[in-house]
Amino acid sequence: MNIHAVRAIYKFEMARTWRTVMQSIISPVISTSLYFVVFGAAIGSRIPEVGGVSYGTFIVPGLVMLSLLTQSISNASFGIYFPKFTGTIYELLSAPVSYVEIVLAYVGAAATKSIVLGLIILATAALFVPLRIDHPLWMILFLLLTAVTFSLIGFIIGIWADGFEKLQAVPLLIITPLTFLGGSFYSIDMLPPLWQTVALFNPVVYLISGFRWSFYGLSDVSVALSLTMTAFFLLVALAIVAWIFKTGYRLKI
Repeated sequence: MNIHAVRAIYKFEMARTWRTVMQSIISPVISTSLYFVVFGAAIGSRIPEVGGVSYGTFIVPGLVMLSLLTQSISNASFGIYFPKFTGTIYELLSAPVSYVEIVLAYVGAAATKSIVLGLIILATAALFVPLRIDHPLWMILFLLLTAVTFSLIGFIIGIWADGFEKLQAVPLLIITPLTFLGGSFYSIDMLPPLWQTVALFNPVVYLISGFRWSFYGLSDVSVALSLTMTAFFLLVALAIVAWIFKTGYRLKI
C-alpha cells in the first residue's frame, strides 16, 4: 500500500477543515446547542423522564447521531466531488494510487472530521445536561462504524452528483428526515403500534438505538440487531464503492 499517497490526500482533506472551521466545526456545534436549549430546556421541562433519564439527557445520542450522519455525508461527498468539478480527478486517477488507497484517504478524513465533531458535541452537551456513558467502548464502536459507513455513502453521493445541488439533496431530503423520524427526540415505544412497526423500516432507528444504549442502557431494538444492521449498511456501502471503481461509473464529468 502507498502510505505516502494516503497520508498526502488525508492531510490535504484535513487541512481543508481548518480553512473552513466556521462551517465545518463551529456552525454544527452552535446548531446542536440550540437544540439543547429548545428541546432540552424549553420542551424537556414539560416532558417526564424517558426510561428513568431526563428528556434533555435522553436526546443527546440522537443529536450527536444527527450531526454525525449529516457531516459524514457532507464531508465525504464534497471531498471527492470537488476534484471532479475542478478536473484534478484526472491527475488522481492517473497517479500510482490504487482505488483502495483513494477511498481509504477520503473516507478516513471525512470519518475523522465527523468523529471529532461528535466528541465536541458530546463535550458541549455535558455543559447543558448531566451526561453519563455506561458502555464507553461500545459507544466508540458505534461512533466509528457509523462515521465510516456514512462517509462511504457520502463518497458514493459525491461520485454520483453532477452538480452542487445534488450534494445537498440527499442529506436534506432523505438523511435528515430519516434521523428526525428515527427516534432522535423520542423512543419509538411512545408511538402507536402501527407506527412502531413502520418505524422499524427506517434504517436510522437501528443506529440511534444502539448508540443510545451505549449511553444509558436504553434501546428500542436489541443491541445485537443494531450492530448487525450497522455492519450490514457498511458492507453494502463498500460493495457499491467497489462497483463504482470497477465500472468507472461517473468518475469523470
